[in-house]
Amino acid sequence: MSFFKDDFYSTRVKRNSRSTPGSWPRTSRGSRQGSMFKVALISSMASSVLVAFLFYFAFDHPGSSPSKPASVAAQPIADTYDRIITAAAKVGPAVVSIINQTKDGQLQEQQGGPDASQSASLGSGVIFQKQGGKALVITNAHVVSDAANVQVVLETGEKKQAKILGKDTITDLAVLEVDDKGITTVAELGDSKKLRKGEKVIAIGNPLGFNDSLTDGIVSNLKQTVPVSLNQDGIYDWEEEVIQISAPINPGNSGGALANLDGQVVGINSMKVADTGVEGIGFAIPIDDAMPIVEQLLKNGKVLRPYLGVYSMDLDSYLDNHILSDDNGSDAGAGDGSGDDSGDVPPDESQDQPEPPLKVPDGVKQGVVVLEAVGPAKDAGLKFNDLIVQLDGHGIGSTLDLRKYLYNQKKIGESLTVTYYRDGKKGELTVKLVEKTEE
Repeated sequence: MSFFKDDFYSTRVKRNSRSTPGSWPRTSRGSRQGSMFKVALISSMASSVLVAFLFYFAFDHPGSSPSKPASVAAQPIADTYDRIITAAAKVGPAVVSIINQTKDGQLQEQQGGPDASQSASLGSGVIFQKQGGKALVITNAHVVSDAANVQVVLETGEKKQAKILGKDTITDLAVLEVDDKGITTVAELGDSKKLRKGEKVIAIGNPLGFNDSLTDGIVSNLKQTVPVSLNQDGIYDWEEEVIQISAPINPGNSGGALANLDGQVVGINSMKVADTGVEGIGFAIPIDDAMPIVEQLLKNGKVLRPYLGVYSMDLDSYLDNHILSDDNGSDAGAGDGSGDDSGDVPPDESQDQPEPPLKVPDGVKQGVVVLEAVGPAKDAGLKFNDLIVQLDGHGIGSTLDLRKYLYNQKKIGESLTVTYYRDGKKGELTVKLVEKTEE
């Protein structure tokens, strides 16, 4: 006889039915198969419940072992793409193209020169403020370098004449002003300190003249130190702390927006590594570092920095030039020296003066050779061929060290103690730092 009563699983059998007297109860083949099916079904359901129960206590139950693997909520790829589209639509209209007609180009145009059209350079900028009928644009200083005429081109293609309110070569930032007619979008500035390594970012600009172009990548490094040559002479005389990104940056992208996926500007695209075979290494100025400079440019037209007044050359470069000059049978010249805040070589008249020999004491391997002292340095008593080795007791091994200490540690009006060697003898003097008023 079956394990279950037939009416347990079949509605075709009446509850009060009985077997025929004198005969054994009969179970049909279909009934036996149904019974076996029911057993299998119940067993399967019980197994499923047991497995779910075990998984609940092993992985999801609050009281389970703390050593269980943590679940990671992966952001859907489609959602990331949607955010890129939304962010680009938000910040894109605030990114403009910048046309810089240089002074040489303007002169060639006036003279009808054949290469006049080639003397205009292209860059990008970001509209960050509107007030009083004017719109303000932030860009790189090198984008408007040597400018005679600057135009801003909106996303709509409309061109506007721009005025340079201020620029700073050290930080490579500049601010332009245009009338705000037709400008409806101002970029929202974000917080670059909140960026995370690996975060997705987008770069919007005018690469190679292709307006309103967009590239994407990730934040590769939050604070990368990059040496730069301010006057492009091959000598590193400053260091920029920048955001390294993998988003492609090409000529014309400079000054454009680096934005997060919320459509907030977190950096100003500045430069890239252009060596052969190098890809995906671009740099942007953090917006948190840029805005204090922008405020000074708006207020003063420049960044006020302390001025020492020395044209200088690194000791090792000086000695190398001297050795080469001796080998060629001639005197050592001024070479490619750079000043504390100008990056220029000394005036030509200093070359006509006979050069006293530079005496370097034993054990002194680094320092800054004074090629010419002017302004406050001259007034304090510094002279040609003095070898500066310390400022306020801090070792100075290069012109870069000298400039960084001045700009980062000192203020206009403060006094600076200079330790130096003259004719091999150690000396010390005090210089009162002033504001540099000439370019």
